Amino acid sequence: MPRRQILSSDEKERLLVVPDDDILLARICFLNEQDLILIKKHRRPPNRLGFAILLCYLRGLGFTPDKNALPHDGILSRVAERLKLNPDLWQKYAAREETRWEHLAELYRYLQLVPFSKPLQKMCISHLYPHAMRTDKGLILAEEMLIWLHNNNVIFPSIDVVERTLAEATTIADRAVFTALTTQLEPQHKTALDNLLISGDEQLSRLAWLLQPPGKINGKNVLQHIDRLNAIEGLALPEGISLSVHQNRLLKLAREGRKMNSRDLAKFSETRRYAMLVCVISEARATLTDEIIELHERILGSLFSRAKRTQAERLQKTGKLIQSKLKQYLTVGQALLNARESGDDPWTAIEGVLPWPEFVASLEETQFLARKDNFEPLNLITEKYSTLRKYAPRMLSALQFKATPTALSLSEALETLKEIYRKQLRKVPPSAPINFIPENWKKLVITPSGIDRKYYEFCVLNELKGALRSGDIWVKGSRRYQNFDDYLIPSADFEKLLKETQLPLAIPTDCQKYLSSRMALLSSRLEEVNAMAIAGDLHDVDISENGVKVTPLDDSVPSDVSPFADLVYAMLPRPKITEILDEVDGWSGFTHHFTHLKNNHVRPKNKKLLLTTILADGINLGITKMAQSCPGTTKSSLEGIQAWYIRDETYSAALAELVNTQKKSPLAAVWGNGTTSSSDGQNFRVGSHGRYAGHVNLKYGPEPGVQIYTHISDQYSPFYTQVISRVRDSTHVLDGLLYHESELEITEHYTDTAGFTEHVFALMHLLGFAFCPRIRDLPEKKLFIKGKAEQYPGLQSLISSTSLDIREIEKHWHEVLRLATSIKQGTVTASLMLKKLASYPKQNGLAKALREIGRIERTLFMLDWFCDPELRRRVQAGLNKGEARNALARAIFMHRLGEIRDRGLENQSYRACGLTLLTAAITLWNTVYIERAIESLKRKGIQIHEALISHLSPLGWEHINLSGDYIWRNNLKLGSGKYRPLRAVNIGRYKK
Repeated sequence: MPRRQILSSDEKERLLVVPDDDILLARICFLNEQDLILIKKHRRPPNRLGFAILLCYLRGLGFTPDKNALPHDGILSRVAERLKLNPDLWQKYAAREETRWEHLAELYRYLQLVPFSKPLQKMCISHLYPHAMRTDKGLILAEEMLIWLHNNNVIFPSIDVVERTLAEATTIADRAVFTALTTQLEPQHKTALDNLLISGDEQLSRLAWLLQPPGKINGKNVLQHIDRLNAIEGLALPEGISLSVHQNRLLKLAREGRKMNSRDLAKFSETRRYAMLVCVISEARATLTDEIIELHERILGSLFSRAKRTQAERLQKTGKLIQSKLKQYLTVGQALLNARESGDDPWTAIEGVLPWPEFVASLEETQFLARKDNFEPLNLITEKYSTLRKYAPRMLSALQFKATPTALSLSEALETLKEIYRKQLRKVPPSAPINFIPENWKKLVITPSGIDRKYYEFCVLNELKGALRSGDIWVKGSRRYQNFDDYLIPSADFEKLLKETQLPLAIPTDCQKYLSSRMALLSSRLEEVNAMAIAGDLHDVDISENGVKVTPLDDSVPSDVSPFADLVYAMLPRPKITEILDEVDGWSGFTHHFTHLKNNHVRPKNKKLLLTTILADGINLGITKMAQSCPGTTKSSLEGIQAWYIRDETYSAALAELVNTQKKSPLAAVWGNGTTSSSDGQNFRVGSHGRYAGHVNLKYGPEPGVQIYTHISDQYSPFYTQVISRVRDSTHVLDGLLYHESELEITEHYTDTAGFTEHVFALMHLLGFAFCPRIRDLPEKKLFIKGKAEQYPGLQSLISSTSLDIREIEKHWHEVLRLATSIKQGTVTASLMLKKLASYPKQNGLAKALREIGRIERTLFMLDWFCDPELRRRVQAGLNKGEARNALARAIFMHRLGEIRDRGLENQSYRACGLTLLTAAITLWNTVYIERAIESLKRKGIQIHEALISHLSPLGWEHINLSGDYIWRNNLKLGSGKYRPLRAVNIGRYKK
């Protein structure tokens, strides 16, 4: 039997943990009459209590409590209360070891439990096999095994036996995965895969070339990417070969393969080598397809931006000339008016103010100034036709497009373009489809002499961009641009969940029941706020015929907070950033989550190297410079750590550990209970080497950059982060609430104006979150109701003339539920769906239904905003915490002038994750030492009001040395429960 570590020591402890859930504990501790009769047969009270505890454990949990430790307090107290016995009697139970064994034997017979045997082990492995084909995570498989044992009345074996069983099931599944990925390969396929690993002395291997990032945004790099995609297609691997294994397994093997060089891959056995290469190639095909499309989109975007700039520059250059012409024609016009009134000759009047030759020349100049391309950027777009023509023919031939019925005309236009390119036609055929052409393009594309070739190409490829984003057209082999329906849970699975009323949503699944409850609530709130508006009872809110005016909030921070904060921070030690990371790891053990890519139970032997690599990401120094700044490290050692231990999932798990540790702090509970949060994007410039991942964003200006979007709890801990670009913040709001790994249970979330849309309002409500954005242009927003605005005279000026369209919700109710369920279950990310919904044409039914739900929820929120000043203050406080955290992040991310110079999105993501981890570590360190400083002040007789403490922030950094040499000190050893000494300060004036 294989000897393989499947479970870490922490996972072994977690496996047999009793849940702290009152409902589950009550169920576990329930004793029926037959149980009580059996228990009462044991004469001594300690034996009755011990026997009953063992009974509850075996039947409810499947295992017995550790004989050397107390049972779970919730079980012990409940059972003792039920039997009217003292819980302390457990200490006297089973003074004889034989008594415990006798009781267990009796319970095995009573509960009809059987021991774990070889035949049962084989049955268990057969049960685990399909699960092991989906994942190799030991804890998930172990939990499934225990459920199977419990359901089949099998006595739990020892943890070692459990691990050996899991190891065998995993090994069998591994072999099956490798076989499934290679069984269809012919000799020519294997030869082609082996050739990918061949490299010269100074040249990249073919595989390394296939995995290169796209580089700068230009046609040349699109062509190189198309070459890579064609090279993969040239391997002619069997169709659908990667579909033979679960996606989780495929992604894991692909990640492993990408981290290895060609020499490492060549050392594997044939089956494993070919299986891993198939996974790498399958992922590379999807990645290349998506990146080709994204490069095309961004080239188009840059061409349109350049046309707008050119048009603006031309207008600026001709502005003075246009102004002079206007004055000139005003003079001529006035002369003509005077001539008409006096009966003079009009031609003489004109020549009196402007000689006729000058008048004719002025007309010619005016005709030049009035050209369309001076005012409409579309007229200038074809000046860069050569850029598009360089790659478009090969792109259309390399990608396979599929269309929904609504996009058939555009699909036919794509086929027409392919034919034009293939046959090298100079003109567009008169039969070419034109129904897809938008109104603003028609005058340019369709001319009296026929269809303009250049404008037709630009129009088709520009419309393709929008259709791909919305899902009206999808691409075979793509991950980001696949068929919309493929993202969602299968219809059969959804119908089953709906029928069994098991949809994981926070609303009634019956449409009429849902609508009646929401409309009743909306009517009630409208009447309430309408009455308050008429009576003038809305605090700091004035609603009149001209609209609504909300008075800004007063500063609620006591004046004593600032000197108190100065005193507390003056008491804190002055550590280096390296010392903070080391000390915080000692409290939380967050580095335990950085496990090896190939084996989840292997951790770096040198923890200092791991912390150094994290620090290199977090302060934006990079591995090369960090190796020079940190004595005792080398670039190659840090690269090894980064290659095998640094991943998004390890960063996420480590961050969750810090957030959970912060949540347990008594001081953090003063700031919040961990149920509210806010999110905001922070822009960072990208250097010339990182231009591919940098985007021009209207909010942050023309300089290309990326945004790091971060969620922060009311306890100041950042619990989720991701790199975003080009999209509105609202696209990613839900991701942080749904996919964070911490123990926070967020129920209310705040954003600024960029964080909301009606679709976000709808999905937030469907998924059970209270959404409270601070809307900058709130006076311009309208309330949506069903009925006449005259019903609510106090709010009439705010009510939209467009009524709620409830029929759209009824018509597409099942689609709404299926979408929300898919997002909740993680079948697809919320951000991807919100991008597609935002790109949908206005007539799309699902988008319209969500819009109507969002209008209901936004109206309810606005009514609450008007009548609840505490809500406004709560939102303001939450957003202020996020802005303060951004200031800390900016201070930490200081190297290279805060400019990200990594080319790949993966490395940029590591930068963001490292930065967030550092801010979480500093927040936790400050929290612990602020709490110690406050306790020290209290011991010295200083009275501190709770209100002052609640306004303190753990986001200060002036006392931390963030720069210099990054040295890991070994001479300062802080034992368990020990802390650095606080600094002495003069507190004389505070005692007064």
